[in-house]
Amino acid sequence: MKFVAFERAMQGTGASRRLRITGRTPGIVYGGTGETTLIEIDHNALWHAIKKEAFHASILEMDLGGTAHKVLLRDLQMHPFKQQILHIDFQRVEARTRMTVKVPLHYSGEEESPAIKTDNCLVNHVVSELTVSCFPADIPEFIAVDLSGLKKGSPLNVKDITLPKGVKFVAKGQVNPVLVSVTPIAVEVEVAPVVDAKDAKGKGGKPAAKPAAKK
Repeated sequence: MKFVAFERAMQGTGASRRLRITGRTPGIVYGGTGETTLIEIDHNALWHAIKKEAFHASILEMDLGGTAHKVLLRDLQMHPFKQQILHIDFQRVEARTRMTVKVPLHYSGEEESPAIKTDNCLVNHVVSELTVSCFPADIPEFIAVDLSGLKKGSPLNVKDITLPKGVKFVAKGQVNPVLVSVTPIAVEVEVAPVVDAKDAKGKGGKPAAKPAAKK
């Protein structure tokens, strides 16, 4: 995926504010053998780009001053309530350096699984993306996860899926986290109320005496 950026000379809060007023978004490019470079990007073009999944999880080609650079999106700062991108960070990509990236998970097949078709279970996607480590050329746009084999009482963990070649899961706290949970749906059964025979007939099992009519 390609996008165009321009070098900027001014930095600081005031300069960034003035830049946003003109319809540009300030950003930086860092890492690799180069120094940190201040950049600016057309906000409208960037706004449409961030809506695409590939912009967040694949190597991007940045045209900066007529020169192509391979970069990865590293940080995106949004305005708390406006539809505005305040700042964006990119990291240069080096072919022989392993990188840690977040890759989205694409689930499919759950409607055909025994958990839903026969076991009356609720399937919940606990994790929507994985943090992985790999070389730039091996970064997948997404990881496909087949749920057609899900069964009652059998959640899906990281170790249950096959990662693309050259891709390793990066554990952050949990070595084998749950990706998908499977929960049985409780079935409500209506129970008829039980009437005590004594309550129905009065004490001793005999019908309760009717009150005497007033004269």
